[in-house]
Amino acid sequence: MTSYLEQEIYQQPAVIGTLLEAEAETAATIAAAIRAFDPAFTYIAARGTSDNAARYAQYVLGTMLRMPVALAAPSLHTIYETPPDLSRALCIGISQSGASTDINRALADAKAQGALTVAITNNPESALAQAAHHHLYIHAGPERSVAATKTYTTELVAVAMLINALVISDSLASSLAALPALTQQTLELSAPVKDWVQRYRYMEKLVTIGRGINYCTAFEIGLKCKELNYITADGYSEADFRHGPLALIAPGFPALVVAPQGAALPGLLEFLDLLRERGAETLVISNDEAAIERARYAMRIPELPEWISPICAVLPGQLFAMHLAGEKGYALDTPRGITKVTITE
Repeated sequence: MTSYLEQEIYQQPAVIGTLLEAEAETAATIAAAIRAFDPAFTYIAARGTSDNAARYAQYVLGTMLRMPVALAAPSLHTIYETPPDLSRALCIGISQSGASTDINRALADAKAQGALTVAITNNPESALAQAAHHHLYIHAGPERSVAATKTYTTELVAVAMLINALVISDSLASSLAALPALTQQTLELSAPVKDWVQRYRYMEKLVTIGRGINYCTAFEIGLKCKELNYITADGYSEADFRHGPLALIAPGFPALVVAPQGAALPGLLEFLDLLRERGAETLVISNDEAAIERARYAMRIPELPEWISPICAVLPGQLFAMHLAGEKGYALDTPRGITKVTITE
């Protein structure tokens, strides 16, 4: 029987299409509120997979709007009870369930100080959705597998919709409208992963590396590999990896590099050459032929603008983690030791 995990990975083009159609007006309303409020900075509270969506938001808000973005330290709101001054902030809470106490507290503190608050969740009845000034519902539908896939990509799309509504650009709007087809194409291009993944059945450690807008993708793929395969899979920026962790690389060490076309690509190509010189086993997610040529195994994605590339680039990583767990004989829907909704205070 097909696992819930596999079903949910392949549902992503459809749920992204639903989100784009259903929440365009909401995104425009939120964008108008943001313009009227004119925040000095953005503060994003999230945990786990949603924290990787927050990393995406940090880069796209910075590159597209030149807006300073801080990722919250939720313990400041709960354990230490010393929230920062958020009176001039746009405060965004990202949570699949909307149930995590510390994320809810961060938004509540911000709202009490006069901040503009926005919740992005998959549950419009959740405490987080109800507490915020505005809620953007991601329309992912029920997600039964513990490892999040479609809720992650729809969180990214929700952020991209806000960017599009704030910038108001025909080219950005066209990029968004193409996402259902682009994600479907990515899944089709990723079919060969299952044919070669057995090579990594006994792999115990992996580094996942990106840069800039795809920094989030490296972290999210690493998280999926940890959750489903119980291996050490650490995400890094390519720049940070050069500052010490590069010492890990010995002949045969596996490194998964997210290197699509865009501003970060030249540095990533140089980095791939460095990995090859050291004998690393390079797995590359890209739509650039120079990057693909540097790969032991390549996972292709379609041609698309860099700002939305994380929405597609994560899909081969999800499939890699899933097929590898299948080769190892692990439970795909119920990985050990974790639950679907994690409550942190």
